[in-house]
Amino acid sequence: MVANSPNSPRQKMINLMYLVFIAMLALNVSADVLRGFDIIGDTLERSTEKMQAKNGSILKQLENYNSHNREKAGEWYGKAMQVKRMSDSLVNHIDELKQQIVRESDGKRGDVGNIRNKENWDATATVMLSSSTRQGERLRAAIESYRRVVAALIQDPGSRTLIENSLSTELSTHERFSGSWEESLFREMPVSAAVTILSKIQNDIRLSESEALRSLLDAIDGNDLRVNQLQAYVIPESKVLFQGDTYKARIILSAADSTRRHNVVVNGKPLDPSANGLFTVGSTSVGTFPVEGYIEMAGGDGNVVRKAFSESYTVIEPMATIAPTLMNVLYAGIPNEISISAPGIAPQDISASMTNGSLVRKGGVWEATPAAAGRDATITITARRGGEVRQLASRNFRIRPLPDPTPYIEYVDANGNRVIFKGGSLTKSQLMNATGISAAIDDGILNIPFRVISFRTLFFDAMGNAIPEISDGSRFSERQKEQIRRLQRGRYFYISGVKAVGPDGLEREIAVIEVKVN
Repeated sequence: MVANSPNSPRQKMINLMYLVFIAMLALNVSADVLRGFDIIGDTLERSTEKMQAKNGSILKQLENYNSHNREKAGEWYGKAMQVKRMSDSLVNHIDELKQQIVRESDGKRGDVGNIRNKENWDATATVMLSSSTRQGERLRAAIESYRRVVAALIQDPGSRTLIENSLSTELSTHERFSGSWEESLFREMPVSAAVTILSKIQNDIRLSESEALRSLLDAIDGNDLRVNQLQAYVIPESKVLFQGDTYKARIILSAADSTRRHNVVVNGKPLDPSANGLFTVGSTSVGTFPVEGYIEMAGGDGNVVRKAFSESYTVIEPMATIAPTLMNVLYAGIPNEISISAPGIAPQDISASMTNGSLVRKGGVWEATPAAAGRDATITITARRGGEVRQLASRNFRIRPLPDPTPYIEYVDANGNRVIFKGGSLTKSQLMNATGISAAIDDGILNIPFRVISFRTLFFDAMGNAIPEISDGSRFSERQKEQIRRLQRGRYFYISGVKAVGPDGLEREIAVIEVKVN
């Protein structure tokens, strides 16, 4: 932005040439001097065009900031557009004044770029100082309004002072002129000089616009902190999750200034600067404890910025759980008893749910009834604490079909006791007293009865020929009973093709019973 500064060598040269030609005009010099105003005017026009191009570049930067971060840059971009609209309007108004002066001098076809009557002394006063048009007075009011509004839009005191000085309409204390600002510039002023003066005012407007836009651009980052280090961090909500929880973490880019030490206060005590922001505290008791405080740092404008923070952590007693991994099996189609508890939580505050089946509370235990075998089921335990439901545990169970039951013959012995026969030797009378075949799972863990649908018996005659007979449901048919009566001691027969249905609703064919008649 050096080229736009009023103190740059280029700008100083333009101002000096302008003052020299005004002084020479006061000495009533020749027409060659008047042509010199054209040179100054052209120089001012070119300088104004270059400045306008640079202003467009600054405005483009503001536009890019606004498109990428409207929340941060929106306010300053809006002010910049206001400055541009006001600058364009005032510059265009001055162009119209130039055209009016030249046409007053050269006629309706007068051209500012080719003035014929450059030495005309009356045209300038007629347009700018006439009591009927009062264009000079209006120009002064427009400049003062522009200066006041633009200066109020920017925060930098130096830029504000520069704009106020560049567009000042007050007469210098060194001047002995008693009239108004417009009279000091346009009374007894030839057309060529008046156009140059107006070009100088346009140049000052573009210079003020440039200073305002630069100040607004700087204001976007004015309160930002200066940094020299960037680091990426992952900040998780928790590093330890229960199975089934969702891992959540903030991925952030941290910026720091390694050349400065920030003032950090935690729980009312300053943090040692040598700790580099690391806060440590012992956990001597259980409970929830706060981590509160603030960080103070110097902003880009030198003002101290304070940012507060508030967090907490919880200390719990150590605990561990031991569970056999080979027992995570549930049987489909039947209620499976499960014990569910959580240390430190009342049973009524515990809830549980199950996939691939149903889970209900029955007194002090739970009953899980899987729907289908072959698909795992997940039991999830949650608890309500402090009005918030929290998942405590989640465990998968393999769902297996019920094992095949064992077929047996039930009869009553001589003492009236119920006897279950699963194979071996029986007397003929015991066989004749039995009604049929039953089936059940009875392995010391499960005790589940099955319903026998049918079975068949296989007898052999003296020639070794097989004689199959079909049951009457779960009962011996009359033909089977007749075959049993005919059996001699020491002979064998077989009960096979036993079909049974369990509580899971599945039909299955189970083992064979070998029977020897005593």
